[in-house]
Amino acid sequence: MKKLTLFASIAITVFLFAFTVVTNTEWTNDKAHTKVGFSITHLMISDVEGSFKNAIIKLTSTKEDFTDAEVEFSAEAASISTDNEKRDAHLQSPDFFDVAKFPTLTFKSTSFKKAKEANTYIVKGNLSMHGVTKPVTLNAVAKTGVNPMSKKTVAGFKITGTVLRSDFGIGGSMPTAMISDEVQISANAEFSKN
Repeated sequence: MKKLTLFASIAITVFLFAFTVVTNTEWTNDKAHTKVGFSITHLMISDVEGSFKNAIIKLTSTKEDFTDAEVEFSAEAASISTDNEKRDAHLQSPDFFDVAKFPTLTFKSTSFKKAKEANTYIVKGNLSMHGVTKPVTLNAVAKTGVNPMSKKTVAGFKITGTVLRSDFGIGGSMPTAMISDEVQISANAEFSKN
């Protein structure tokens, strides 16, 4: 009986040490060093750039190399800015984002995998805007370091990709000769490790 009890105790101890508790590390977004931008081609000759001023980005990961990272993003559609008030008002109207009806854009990652080049990742997830949700694939380049002022570990991400406005029913009355269907995403986000 004593041998059985001793064996059970050893087995339980080995089991507990074999399975360590893994917790998600949350990263706090540094909004002062973050910009969620985009560009679209006007009249097939020049690019117009814009961004969303009010955005929230949440990053969690259990691994130092971010291969299991999860990203959640939301932005107020009404915070769209192209440095032109008249154009911004038009983009907020039912002709484009219809912000009164669809006030928020969201993205939630479904995978965050390393690509061939160092510090690069393929990020897949679901983008929702204008009442439509579609899967999208983005590219990310990550760099990490230590902030000399706060002494905290920091990470910076440059995110790029392309989405089609027609996939989301945005600006359907505008022909591609006026503004391109392709919208280039270019975002930079900085985070500090909690």
